[in-house]
Amino acid sequence: QVQVVESGGGLAQPGGFLRLSCVASGRVLLVNNMGWYRRTPGAKRELVASIFTATGTANYADSVKGRFTISRDSAKTSVYLEMNNLKPEDTAIYYCNAKSMGNVYWGRGTQVTVSS
Repeated sequence: QVQVVESGGGLAQPGGFLRLSCVASGRVLLVNNMGWYRRTPGAKRELVASIFTATGTANYADSVKGRFTISRDSAKTSVYLEMNNLKPEDTAIYYCNAKSMGNVYWGRGTQVTVSS
């Protein structure tokens, strides 16, 4: 199994910056993709950004492209989400996941609130 833990959420003002971290542990050798999703009450969880751990190829939702950057560490067991120029619409619980052999492992989420 794979364990996923997020951190780095908090309160930011519009236009501000936050950096989220996600650490995967356990059976991580075959993890080939990790990503960030977010959810607001009454809405489905939506993709924010994902990255293929072997190649570093990243995908972004249109709403965050140009503002958010996903990256991985050299060990390919952690990913980060740098969020710039935050907007109130970015307020959500952000979840990290890791994919391995057809299975998806989720963290419990970290709250991001953007408000003046």
